[in-house]
Amino acid sequence: MSATIDLLKAHTSVRSYTDEPVSEAERKAIFAAARQASTSCGLQITSVIRVSDPEKRRLLAEYAGNQQHVITAPEFWIFCADYHRDRLLCPDADLGWTEQFLVGCLDTGIMAQSTMASLESLGLGGVFVGGLRNNIEKVGELLQLPEDTIPLLGLAFGHPAVRNELKPRLPAEITFMEEVYRAPDPELLAAYNDEMRGYYGSRSSASKDTDWVATLKPVLLKERRPFILDYIRKMGFAKR
Repeated sequence: MSATIDLLKAHTSVRSYTDEPVSEAERKAIFAAARQASTSCGLQITSVIRVSDPEKRRLLAEYAGNQQHVITAPEFWIFCADYHRDRLLCPDADLGWTEQFLVGCLDTGIMAQSTMASLESLGLGGVFVGGLRNNIEKVGELLQLPEDTIPLLGLAFGHPAVRNELKPRLPAEITFMEEVYRAPDPELLAAYNDEMRGYYGSRSSASKDTDWVATLKPVLLKERRPFILDYIRKMGFAKR
């Protein structure tokens, strides 16, 4: 129906890159598009920090669980929810509400996805790095983040050396609903689980004998990060 829809439907994560750098013109074009992303009430509460220093990259890769593409990617950007500007402009701003934290996360996610779509439109590829939150306080210290600012996720990207096969998604009959919530059809879930087993077993790199359901529990247990609430409150978020 459109080149944009075709582009979004073809998205895959890219973790392996050529040595070709991303040009300054490409970087500026990507960010110019990303900063036009929708933002709640015009607040513009996302900041992006581009990290090029090799030692900082090494530390960030370690903090993220030794994700080597944080080091090897030509570009690594970190997306932060940022109310610091608001406090500077409005010293009597009533911050610290959980709703504001949600808005910061949503705005940042929207801009991050716009960034991914923009870079993919140029033939580049990337992968989001949520593992930075494994050591979110160390990441914040490394970036010298002030109060009312938190790092939410990273984005590694460059010219793809390898593109993964397209990963199947849950069928629309499960995830798109009309008027009210609808419980998922067990037969459709089972069919998707079988489809994912085929995907994992046949992909060209890192193939494995597993299915979708088997991958859920380890992730849901690993990504709990019980220290997050204390940190975001320390930085001025979700205090009430």
